Parts: sequence; C-alpha cells; structure tokens
Amino acid sequence: MNRLTTASLFTRLSQALKLAKHPPFDFAVVDESQDLAVAHLRFFAALGPKSPDALFFAGDLGQRIFQPPFSWKSLGVDIRGRSRSLRVNYRTSHQIRSQADRLLGPEVTDVDGNQESRADTVSVFNGPAPKVVILSNAEAEAAEVAQWLQARQKDGIQPHEMGVFVRSSEQLDRATAAALRAEIPFRILDESVETMAGYLSVGTMHLAKGLEFRAIVVMACDDEVIPSQIRIEAVGDDSDLREVYETERHLLYVACTRARDHLLVTAVEPASEFISDFQGR
Repeated sequence: MNRLTTASLFTRLSQALKLAKHPPFDFAVVDESQDLAVAHLRFFAALGPKSPDALFFAGDLGQRIFQPPFSWKSLGVDIRGRSRSLRVNYRTSHQIRSQADRLLGPEVTDVDGNQESRADTVSVFNGPAPKVVILSNAEAEAAEVAQWLQARQKDGIQPHEMGVFVRSSEQLDRATAAALRAEIPFRILDESVETMAGYLSVGTMHLAKGLEFRAIVVMACDDEVIPSQIRIEAVGDDSDLREVYETERHLLYVACTRARDHLLVTAVEPASEFISDFQGR
C-alpha cells in the first residue's frame, strides 16, 4: 500500500512548494512551534521564502517534550534577533508557575543560541502553594491523593476540572487506584485527548500537553520513574544523556503547569531527584 510517514509527507510537500510559482498562502501562523520536527520546519521554510514576515511562530522551549533539538537556522529559518519572550502568564497562579520554573532554570537556550528568560515572568493571580508529599508506599499515596481530590470537590471544583497524571502507562494503575478510592467518576485519556464533563481525567504526562485544569495531581514522581530509567539506560553518550534529563524535566514542568489553581505532587520513597529542584532545595 502507498503509505507515507508524516516526515515523508512534509518532505514531499516542501519539495513541491519549491517548484511552485505561487505559494498557496501569503502568511502562516504556527503555534506550539517547540514541537516541530525537521520535516515540518522544511515545509514552513519552503512556504514563506519570499517575504521576511511570512512566518510567525509561537512556542515555549520549556515545553519541548516530543522532538530532539535541532538548528532552525540551518534549515533557512533564522529567528535570531527577531524573537521576544512574553512575560505575563494568564493561565497559572504565581505560586504554581514560580515553583515549576525551578525545574527549568532561569534561562532556556536552543541550538542556535536563542534564549528564553523566565526570570521576570509574572502571573496575574495568586493561589495556594503547590503541595508535595512523599509517601512510604503506593497504598499510602493513593489514600493521600484520594483525600486531596475529595477536598477539592468540597471546594466546589467539578470532576472534569481535575486531572491526575503520571509519567507513563506503567503508572496508570496508581492513578486509577486513587480515583477509585476518591469515588470520583474518571476517564482515562487516549490519543484523542478529549476530556468529558462530569469525569476526572487520568492520563500520562505527554497527554497533559495542551490541557488545562483547575486542580492537578502529578503522581508517581519516584526515583527511576522520572527521569525515566529506561531512557537513561538506552543512551550512548553524555550529550544524549543531557537531552534525556532535559526533556524529562520539561515533561514534569508541562504536567505541573496544566494546573490553574491547585497542584499536588506525590511520590513513593525514594522520590525523583527533580522533586528537590521543584521545592527549591
């Protein structure tokens, strides 16, 4: 069967655009640009070569969790000196944002040397400080999370305004155990990433991308779970190891910043080394 990978499709499209006399669009706006792959960027470079302002990209280097870093400049898209960082956060409370930012450091830099500074970012509202709890076993963790979820319900937060996220599918049973104990109807998110009214959302951190909830639990932040021991053991050199640690930090950052007002982070001893960074220790 004549099937194409996504990368092959965008490569063919970019080749066709280079031969076209007139591009199909004058301008393109690209959101979530930190997750673009090489083939995607080649396509956009071919789409807007005749005007310096044909392409507009919006993204956050701190949320890059799907693609390895690569040079945009080498593919014909040079944003050096033409980019700026937005400073006002309208989605996440000051308390959650400021602690989550500790996972990334004050600056994030891409391959071409572009820097995003988070030092002077501000949030437009306040909320309770994130809570971090490290338990002795998975049963105690489930009980802690269930009690926290029930307390949020008493605060007036509806099930569909809450989410529970874990590093990978291997930890989903811990999340569902907490939801069952809380006696809250829940739905496990799939690749369609559709939340449902009246249901608590349960899923992996990757599926949390792009979502927003009033209250979030990030569970199972154990040692060897995040950063993933499987990924660490699979790399062959120091540069690959640094990339694993960086994207795993980004992944935890993404999960935590899905919360608008309330955030609980839990682990079973020994906890992930990232927990200390999150707490500023």
